[in-house]
Amino acid sequence: MGEINLARVDERLIHGQVMTTLSQKAGVNSIFVVDEIVAKDKFMRGLYKSAGSRTGQKTIVITPEKAMYYWDEFNFKDYSCILIAKTIAVMYELVKHGVVMKELNIGGIAKKDPQTDLLVTKAVYLNKEEAKMLKEMQEKYGVEDIYFQATPSLPRTELKDVLKKFDL
Repeated sequence: MGEINLARVDERLIHGQVMTTLSQKAGVNSIFVVDEIVAKDKFMRGLYKSAGSRTGQKTIVITPEKAMYYWDEFNFKDYSCILIAKTIAVMYELVKHGVVMKELNIGGIAKKDPQTDLLVTKAVYLNKEEAKMLKEMQEKYGVEDIYFQATPSLPRTELKDVLKKFDL
């Protein structure tokens, strides 16, 4: 049975030294990129597979639906992976579906709506709905460690501190 060593939300998906450092985490043998658009675009899929291979890890690029199927049917086989997606909503759907993860790192989310998005760390904007999803993932679905950290060398910001900004 496989496992998710680290789940990460980052709009940049696989990029530079961050993924190289994270992929060296003990026991990791693969990177799963879960994104509808990238998985369906042959050029982009190849680009991310190539970028992931530079970390020394097998890189699998799939849609959220395929990730759920692969979990249900095979529990990610013998992969001990970093699971990465562009949005909190994708991670939320995976967790709600039953994909088990204990650690979720929020790395980079850009501002999309100036009316609703709040800067919660130097690299992350959230709206209240996303904050509620994170809270539910921790309280209802067992994601024990949810934190914000753009790069491994920066200090962590804990979910509880971010939720205070939304009065949650």
